[in-house]
Amino acid sequence: MLFLIAYISSVVLINFAFSSAPHLDVIWSAWGGLVFILRDMVQTRFGHGALLAMLVALVLSYITSEPAIALASATAFFLSELIDWLVFSITRRPLRDRLWLSSALSIPVDTFIFFGMIGALTPAVVGTAMASKFAGVSAVWLAMSWRARKATLAG
Repeated sequence: MLFLIAYISSVVLINFAFSSAPHLDVIWSAWGGLVFILRDMVQTRFGHGALLAMLVALVLSYITSEPAIALASATAFFLSELIDWLVFSITRRPLRDRLWLSSALSIPVDTFIFFGMIGALTPAVVGTAMASKFAGVSAVWLAMSWRARKATLAG
């Protein structure tokens, strides 16, 4: 339940931040990396319910953010969530691999659509967004791989 609340809250707060202080877009794009990890944790725990969580987050974003930001977020999330859902639904690889694969496919889509739609598609913003998102998911992948190896050695 913690991941679900953190996911919905992060989406709403990031969209609000982009609406309130767009000049800090590099900072908000770095924070966006967390959303992909949270999304995958929600997908793992709640399966198709992750789509409902996304819908709730986007409705709240429309209430609290500029409509253009909410629309860009909804469009980018819809497409990246679809990719994420497909990876989690079709592949049977270990969770850590599905997390990384879904992110590798959905992060570029989300980044270019969102920042393109809000007119902030600059090298600094795209670089920060991509680096933070991939760094976060790679750190989770490494931690999960380390735990799996440790469990294998112990067993």
